[in-house]
Amino acid sequence: MEAKELLAAYKRLWNNRTVSNGSNEEEILLELVKQELKDEMTHPRLRKNHYEKFHQSIKRIIISPLHEKEKLMLINVYSQCLEQLVENDKEK
Repeated sequence: MEAKELLAAYKRLWNNRTVSNGSNEEEILLELVKQELKDEMTHPRLRKNHYEKFHQSIKRIIISPLHEKEKLMLINVYSQCLEQLVENDKEK
């Protein structure tokens, strides 16, 4: 599945999110997922940790009307981003 299709699936799932226009859909998708996992759209005092946001996001993906292949690919993207965020936190 192409990044363009995955980004479209993400937009259907989180339809109120602002998506910057760019030429590289994969980078846009990864940035949106990282923002979601960092809970950057929430007030700093109310933010949840990466694991809580991951859990909530995965639950939302699973119960969504997306096709199974789209769900699996989005879950994979979320998993990769979570691993990267955890690794970055360890380096700090």
